[in-house]
Amino acid sequence: MNIIIYTLVIFGIIYFLLRLFSNISSNKISKHLRKIIFIGSIILAVILAVGGKFLLSIPLTLLGLAIVKLKGLSIFQLIGLFRLIQTLRRSGRFSFHQNKNNKNSSTLSLEEAYKILNLDINKRVTKDDINKAYIKIQKRIHPDISPETARLSVIVNEAKETILKNIS
Repeated sequence: MNIIIYTLVIFGIIYFLLRLFSNISSNKISKHLRKIIFIGSIILAVILAVGGKFLLSIPLTLLGLAIVKLKGLSIFQLIGLFRLIQTLRRSGRFSFHQNKNNKNSSTLSLEEAYKILNLDINKRVTKDDINKAYIKIQKRIHPDISPETARLSVIVNEAKETILKNIS
């Protein structure tokens, strides 16, 4: 007998929730769902970080940042920015520690410039290809979007100029 009552109560709740959802605009549902997913992923990331599972908490944190679109960056743009930083760090052109003595005044090699703009060095590129790649990266790292990326923006500008000089 109790199972019938519980079933009726559950169906009643589901009916009223579905009716409520049908009257709410999709924008409001999307906005609230984003908040719920963001808060849930941050809580889960904190729980995993406290438990010592840092590697499991990183994707959840990135997911949370992508849902909110921190400073206009999506998860794919964050991954692209991470790849750019890794390429620059391997070449010694970028460091998270800003030393006044390390000015990085040397010019980029052609190979580094192609890697920074994510172009294939073996293919023939046009000025349009270079400009498209340059604009794609600058949309993510321009200092107007995020002041922390000013040094990256300067390096990307230098890479563009290096490749343009080479194809001229």
